[in-house]
Amino acid sequence: MELAPVFTAFLVILAIIIIVTLLKTLYTVRTSQAGVVERFGKFNRIVRPGLHFLIPYGERVFFVDLQVQQAQFSVETKTRDNVFVQIPVSVQYQVLDDKIFDAFYRLSRPQKQIESFVFNSLLGHVPKLTLDETFEQMSGISIAVKTELDQTMHDFGFNILTALVTDIVPDVKVKTAMNDINAAQRSQVAAQARGEADKILKVKQAEAEAESKALQGKGIAAERQAIIDGLRSSIEHFREAVPGATAEDVMALVLLTQYFDTLKDIGIRSGTNTLFLPNNPGAANDFLQQILAGLKGGTHRATAVAPPPTQGYTPQ
Repeated sequence: MELAPVFTAFLVILAIIIIVTLLKTLYTVRTSQAGVVERFGKFNRIVRPGLHFLIPYGERVFFVDLQVQQAQFSVETKTRDNVFVQIPVSVQYQVLDDKIFDAFYRLSRPQKQIESFVFNSLLGHVPKLTLDETFEQMSGISIAVKTELDQTMHDFGFNILTALVTDIVPDVKVKTAMNDINAAQRSQVAAQARGEADKILKVKQAEAEAESKALQGKGIAAERQAIIDGLRSSIEHFREAVPGATAEDVMALVLLTQYFDTLKDIGIRSGTNTLFLPNNPGAANDFLQQILAGLKGGTHRATAVAPPPTQGYTPQ
């Protein structure tokens, strides 16, 4: 009867050992993984997704992720024009299916190795470019980094899918200065555009004014031609009505008539207060001689001087 508890305990311990052994013997590999099996610390085989068995207490399995992974770094470097910039880089990589052994055993910390190669590649390209050229050639820098990194990491069992330079971040003061320069350049372009617009406006105004003056001159010339034609017609009619009258007599009469008509128009204007006219019998002849002298542009002026006015005349 005393052996029963001992036997029971033995059975319990045996059951635990069997369960632990089964747990260490059976394992599964997921679809996105591969298994690296070591036997007594030495590489033995690579297993694929599914259910697998291990030799109890003699073999161990390590899982390798075959999915695409991403590592992000920020590299500080200097451009050719001595501007320090921060360059964020995003690298997407994946373990090569046929080089799982190299990816697992040759690199202990793959991301740190990738970061070192990215630093080395950027430091070999960016210092050769100015800040503006660095911005312009972001895609070219990405391609160069990806190409160099892929060539290096392929031997270690990794495929570099992309190495994207996502941004170029200069110092805050440099960025502010660049914005100021850009704003000044845009202001200069705007000022030039406004100047060109003002120039075009003034040219168009000058052209319009010149055309207006030309049309006005044509109108004045036409008006004078009409006056000449009218005077010619009046002279011809007057000579027909008054036999023996010369053209000079008719012209004198017409000019004198127009002169008095002008005085009449001045007298009836609202702004005219008082108009003084000579009243002697020879005043009309004096007017006529002065008008003819002015028209002919003679070298001497009429010597007859009108006597002082003796009577005031206020138009009604």
